[in-house]
Amino acid sequence: MGISKAFVVSFLLSLFLLQLVQSFQPNQVDNTSTNEYPSTKIDCKGSCAARCKLSKRPNLCNRACGTCCGRCNCVPPGTSGNYESCACYANMTTRGNKKKCP
Repeated sequence: MGISKAFVVSFLLSLFLLQLVQSFQPNQVDNTSTNEYPSTKIDCKGSCAARCKLSKRPNLCNRACGTCCGRCNCVPPGTSGNYESCACYANMTTRGNKKKCP
């Protein structure tokens, strides 16, 4: 019985130490597979101005686009559609489950 207790204690201690070591290392996130969170900041104001230039309500469009761009750091190209190029932007919804981002 003494050997099994020593084994359990040493196992738990090693898990604790492993967690402690991982917490001190900076997170390395590879963003090459998805375009959801690119590593460089984009010009949200310029990108949203281009996205909302044909909108019937440009102020509302720019405000919503700016919020989405700030959170996702991407804006789909063109004035509408093209959501596949920015999954985060496409998946944001309002409280009423409508698309948040124009």
